[in-house]
Amino acid sequence: MSNRARTSPIRTGLIHLALIGYTLVAIFPVFLTIINSFKDRNAIFRSPMQVPTPSTFSLVGYQTVLGQGDFANYFQNSFIVTVVSIFFVLLFGAMAAFALSEYKFKGNTLTGLYMAIGIMIPIRLGTVAILQGMVAAGLVNTLTALILVYTAQGIPLAIFILSEFMRTVSDDLKNAGRIDGLSEYSIFFRLVLPLVRPAMATVAVFTMIPIWNDLWFPLILAPSEATKTVTLGSQIFIGQFVTNWNAVLAALSLAILPILVLYVIFSRQLIRGITSGAVK
Repeated sequence: MSNRARTSPIRTGLIHLALIGYTLVAIFPVFLTIINSFKDRNAIFRSPMQVPTPSTFSLVGYQTVLGQGDFANYFQNSFIVTVVSIFFVLLFGAMAAFALSEYKFKGNTLTGLYMAIGIMIPIRLGTVAILQGMVAAGLVNTLTALILVYTAQGIPLAIFILSEFMRTVSDDLKNAGRIDGLSEYSIFFRLVLPLVRPAMATVAVFTMIPIWNDLWFPLILAPSEATKTVTLGSQIFIGQFVTNWNAVLAALSLAILPILVLYVIFSRQLIRGITSGAVK
């Protein structure tokens, strides 16, 4: 048996151990936030690492969150913005990645580099110009403004990841589809996209978390009560001198749940997309 064959189980075990360790480190802050959201204020500061006991258990934070502000509307806004943005990022990013990986034309490489610039240059540097453009278009205090910004923000990463995966799709498969009379759109939607689902799940997860947790653009572009997102809505409990920690932790705990659900939905494809080619 070769050394490579003998070390393969060891390498796989180390990868699994690293994933477990990373998961524990990532989940611990979530666990800490949730358990403290069920405590009274004194218990939060006196014993933040301890789970709630009958003497410290309290729902005052959740009562405050549900009683102040329209958090049902905030969650709805965040959900709409996140889901629609992810849809457009995956659609346009996949189409651009397919064009760059499939068709050879003059300037192909430069076009790909130009589209990838968005990964290196933060979109927040253009906040003033973006705000001016939204004001001119009459899109301030609308969810459309947030969707447009987040779509533009996510497309460069989507192109960068998906183009590499699409280059691995068999040319014979695509040529066979063309011989059978399939259009380029049919080849893209029926043959290519099903084969790059792990990569699309990876893009979806990496895109949805910054969108759901973002505070900057909702504060700048959609600060009205009707268009507030859940992250912006949680700020009503944070004051200059006094912070209602029970309400803040309760709001954050509620905000975590949709992300956990979406993560579970995409988790299997996400792991396949990340580890593709890592273990031979």
